[in-house]
Amino acid sequence: MDNKSVFVVAIDFGTSYSGYCFSLASGTDQIRQVYWGAEHGLKTPKTPTCILFNQKREFRKFGYDAVMKYKSLPSSEADSWYFFHNFKMKLYNTKVTSGMELKASNGKTLPALMVFSESLRYLKEHALNTIQEASFQTVCDQEEITWVITVPAIWTAAARQFMRLAAKEAGIISDMISEKLIIALEPEAASLWCKQLPREGFLTDSSDKKKFEDSPGIQYIVVDCGGGTIDITVHEIQENCCLKELHKASGGGWGGNRVDENFTDFLKEIFNDGVWDEYVKNHPTELEHMMYNFSLQKCSASREAVYIHCYYNLTRVADSKDISRFFKRAEGVVWCDGMIMITYEKMKSFFDYSVKNIIRTLREILDKPEMGRVQYILLVGGFASSVILRDAISQAFSKKYHILCPVEAQVAIAKGALLFGVNPHVVTSRVSARTYGIAVNHKFDVAIHELSKLKVSKADGYIYCTDLFKKLVGIEESVNINEIAHYNFHPTEPDQTNALFSFYCTEKQDAKYVDEEGMEHLGSCTVPMPDTKLGKKRQVKLEIKFGLTEFKATCTDITSNESRAIVIDYLTV
Repeated sequence: MDNKSVFVVAIDFGTSYSGYCFSLASGTDQIRQVYWGAEHGLKTPKTPTCILFNQKREFRKFGYDAVMKYKSLPSSEADSWYFFHNFKMKLYNTKVTSGMELKASNGKTLPALMVFSESLRYLKEHALNTIQEASFQTVCDQEEITWVITVPAIWTAAARQFMRLAAKEAGIISDMISEKLIIALEPEAASLWCKQLPREGFLTDSSDKKKFEDSPGIQYIVVDCGGGTIDITVHEIQENCCLKELHKASGGGWGGNRVDENFTDFLKEIFNDGVWDEYVKNHPTELEHMMYNFSLQKCSASREAVYIHCYYNLTRVADSKDISRFFKRAEGVVWCDGMIMITYEKMKSFFDYSVKNIIRTLREILDKPEMGRVQYILLVGGFASSVILRDAISQAFSKKYHILCPVEAQVAIAKGALLFGVNPHVVTSRVSARTYGIAVNHKFDVAIHELSKLKVSKADGYIYCTDLFKKLVGIEESVNINEIAHYNFHPTEPDQTNALFSFYCTEKQDAKYVDEEGMEHLGSCTVPMPDTKLGKKRQVKLEIKFGLTEFKATCTDITSNESRAIVIDYLTV
C-alpha cells in the first residue's frame, strides 16, 4: 500500500449488491461500515448494483435510488431510459473488450465502460463525502486514499483490467499503473476477514474460542456465494498469520441470481398463453420490484413458505376475476388473495442448480489427496445467508467438516478487502490457475521443429523456428508472491530496434507452439532496443512477479539500460 495514504476505502462491487467501508491506513481496528436505504425506510450494508441513465444517456441514480426512480417512471418514459442490473456478470465467461456494449432492461444499449465507470464514480463520490463528514475535514485530498476494488478470483485477466480501466474513467486513479488502486480477489478478502474473527463471529455453536489466525497450519476452504458467481479457494494459515493458497480458484456462474431465474421461469410456466411475456414487456418497473422482493425472501433464515405480493398489472393482464385458474395445475404454489404462496419444498427446488454445482465442485476439490488436512468450509457472501443453501451444504459435508458462516456474511468481503488494502503482503502465495508463457524463437532443429515454423534471417541467413512456447509458470504451481522471476533473451535479428514480448496461457501443463489448440493470447508489449552495435549479442532482461492479482513485469535492454514496466493490454487482443 502507498505509505502516503491516510485512508483505505474498500469497494465490494457485487453482481447483485455493492457497498464499501473505510478506515485509517494506520490501523483497521475501527472499520467504518456504510449503511444504505435510509430514505426508503431501509438500513442495509449494501445497495442494489443497479444504475439508471436518462434518455440523453446521462447518469441519474445508483442503488436503491435507481430502483425506486425506475419503478416510479411511467411505462412510456421507462422505454427511453436505461436501467441496468446484474451487469457485472457480463464480464464473466466472455471475451472482455474496452468497447463492449451492455443491454439495459428494455433492450437499449450503452458502452459497458460507461456503465461500470459511472457506477464506480458514484461509489467514489459517496465515499469521499462520507470520509469528509467522518473526519471533520473540509477537504479530503484524493491522493491520501488507497482504493481497493473486489473481483471474483475466477475472472480473467482481461476482466480484472477492465475494472481498473473503469476505475481510471471514474477518476479513482489517474493512470493504469497507479498503485493507489489495489484489485482484491473476493474469496481471498473474505478469508482475511474470517481468519481474524473470534468464534462468536460465526453462526455456529463452538466451545473453541480461538481465531483461525491463532492456529498456524489450519486449512480451510472458502466458498464465496455471490449473486452472480460462486468463487472457491483453499487456504492455510501460516506462522506469521499470513495466507497461503493451496488450490487454484474454482467456481462458476451458479450464484443467487440463478434462483431468481428459476423463479421467473416458474412464473412463466404458471402464467402461460403469453400472459407472462406481455407482463414482462409492458411493466418492467413493476417486475423489477417483484423480483427485488423475491431476492430478499430467498435469503431468509426461516424454513417456511414464502409469500410474494402479486402486483396490480400482473393481475390485470392475467384477468383479475379468475387469476386462481392459473394456479390449479401448478405444484408447490397457491393463490392467496393477492399473494403467491410458494411452499418451502418448491422454494428449495429453485436452488437445485446452484446447490448441485457447488456440492459437486467442493467434492472434486476435497477428494484430492493433498486436501486431506482441510477441516473447515467457510460460507461467505450475501447468498450464504440463505438457510436453504447452508442446509444443503451442511447435509453434504457436516459429517467430515465444520461448516461456518460469519454473522455478517454480506460484509465479510468488503471488510477483508480493507485488511488487504492495508497489508497486501498478508497473502504469501497463490496457485496458478493456468500455464503462462511467452512466444520465443530458437535455432531451427529439423528433428523436432515443424517446417512451417522455419524462418530465415535476411541479415545473416540464420535459420530459426518461430512461435515456440516458453513456459514461465505451470498450472496448479504454487507461486511465492514476493519472489521475482528473472529471464534473459537475445534479439533474433542483429539490426532489430525493439523486442516484442507476446504472452500466452493454456490449461495444459505445457505446450510446444503458441498457436496450438487451447492456447490463449493474453497480450503483447514492445521494449525499445535502440543501440544495435552489438547485434545479436545484446541482452534483454525480463523480470516478472507471478501470483499477484494483476500482472506485473519489467523489461530492460541491458545495452541502453532502457527499462519498461510491462503493461499488457488484455482488452484489445
